[in-house]
Amino acid sequence: MVRKIEGPARVPVPGGKLIDEHVGRVSSGEEAVSIARMTAPPGWEEPAQTPSFTEYTVVLRGTVIVEHDGGRTEVAAGQSVVTSPGEKVRYSVGPEGAEYIAICLPAFSPESAGRDRISWPDEPHV
Repeated sequence: MVRKIEGPARVPVPGGKLIDEHVGRVSSGEEAVSIARMTAPPGWEEPAQTPSFTEYTVVLRGTVIVEHDGGRTEVAAGQSVVTSPGEKVRYSVGPEGAEYIAICLPAFSPESAGRDRISWPDEPHV
């Protein structure tokens, strides 16, 4: 069955990054896969996470930096990186920011991301 999705759903996150989910739990109710376009401002970074999904990242502009147990991997525009479930990773971007596509199998959810709990600079304290 063909299903047209009119446009992405904006997924709110702290830190200034924009997530426009085209396919996934928020935009289409899809639990098997999520496909999102990310736009991260210069110097953006997030807490470490140990996700329960495989993530495929295709960098369109700028540089995405992935810190992991094996070191640090810089992924430039035109390159891709794959991270595995259960692998602790930490994403950030270079000084020019970055735009990239993230595909997660199964679909991303805040719970399945397994983020380390820290406060974001602009996050209200509870």
